[in-house]
Amino acid sequence: MRVVTALLVSVALSGLSTAASAAPTPDQTVGKIISSPAFKTAVQTLADQHDQTVADIITLTEIPAPPFKEAARGKALLARWKAAGLTDVEMDAEGNVTGVRPGTRTKGKGPYVVLAAHQDTVFPEGTDVKVRREGTKLMAPGIGDDTRSLAVLLAYMRALDAAKIRTKADVLLVANVGEEGPGDLRGVRYLFNKSAYKGRISAFFSMDSYDPAGITDQGVGSKRYHVIFRGPGGHSYGSFGIVNPMAAMAKSVVDLYAVDTPKSPKTTYSASVTGGGTSVNSIPNEVYMDFDMRSESAAELAKLDAKLTAILDGAVAGENAARSTRFGKVSYEAKLIGERPAGRTDPQTDIVRLTHASVAALGFTPDHGASSTDSNVPMSLGIPAVTIGSGGTGGRAHALDEWIDVEKSASVKGMQVGLAALLAVAGVD
Repeated sequence: MRVVTALLVSVALSGLSTAASAAPTPDQTVGKIISSPAFKTAVQTLADQHDQTVADIITLTEIPAPPFKEAARGKALLARWKAAGLTDVEMDAEGNVTGVRPGTRTKGKGPYVVLAAHQDTVFPEGTDVKVRREGTKLMAPGIGDDTRSLAVLLAYMRALDAAKIRTKADVLLVANVGEEGPGDLRGVRYLFNKSAYKGRISAFFSMDSYDPAGITDQGVGSKRYHVIFRGPGGHSYGSFGIVNPMAAMAKSVVDLYAVDTPKSPKTTYSASVTGGGTSVNSIPNEVYMDFDMRSESAAELAKLDAKLTAILDGAVAGENAARSTRFGKVSYEAKLIGERPAGRTDPQTDIVRLTHASVAALGFTPDHGASSTDSNVPMSLGIPAVTIGSGGTGGRAHALDEWIDVEKSASVKGMQVGLAALLAVAGVD
């Protein structure tokens, strides 16, 4: 009986081993894709149409897209999505522009592999966004973060059509709004929670910035508060000795900066913007401070959030105990002005392993890291997501002298990474 059992187990394990060995590794999957004649045709198309991609970058950059005012750029992208031959092209209620490249298996009905880039920039309305060119260097606010990526998405669609490559899964192209600061990921939140694609997305690529080696598979969560401290106010000389909301605010900053946070998972805080008061010879009746807290861990972020509340409570109580409240007490109001969920995509998921393999196969050293991007939202929902670069080099993001280099060979080499990763995850017949 033992011999028979052992034999059956041996046969079963042998079968499992054979099945496991038959499944291609990520390296094999990516290697097959990039060595195929069709992929080579797609890459040649990227090279042949590089000037068109650069022209798209310039045109889109010069359409202002300040926070909450991306509509003009969205309309331009809507026309381009349609011209690229995508189906179901629309601008949704939040301002995201979406379009579908149907797969051979799912035929436009989902589930979808998303390739997204954000329309908005950090720069306020009225910023000069005219592109300056010096050789292969292009300079303008927002050109690298994230306008280049929008142009690369279009270049991918042209390249896939030219090479007659069809993916198995549907590809949903998204030009989303609201990624930067005050936007608080509103475009992608809408995509996953309210749009027609809710519950129908299986994998998510965000293309943000340019580094082709970068793989963001950890989402840094954040909470941001605008805290208003109020008090009775009065003359700086005549009412000297009464409570001062400025003192409570100062105490809260000092106490926050005494908090020791873990280095891993990295958890940070900042007192960043302040103002208020009436005049130099007045005890203010109202002052404010903005606080930013971030962590790679949702649990650590929650701990820090509770600590800040305790600090604010203590600072106000301490000021009311330290000075006269005969005209009234000091109080505070904390308004939540931003909240991004923390998240992480498991390193063993297909999207991480296949993206890693794509980076390595195309001659770069994969660099996994954490950041706050549109991928935070799907990560927090348990949907596999990574943020990747559009290729090439650049610098000075969020500065008026932001720049990218569009030298052809380096740009095309970098662009291949995202294309290979997309095809590996979506599958190719």
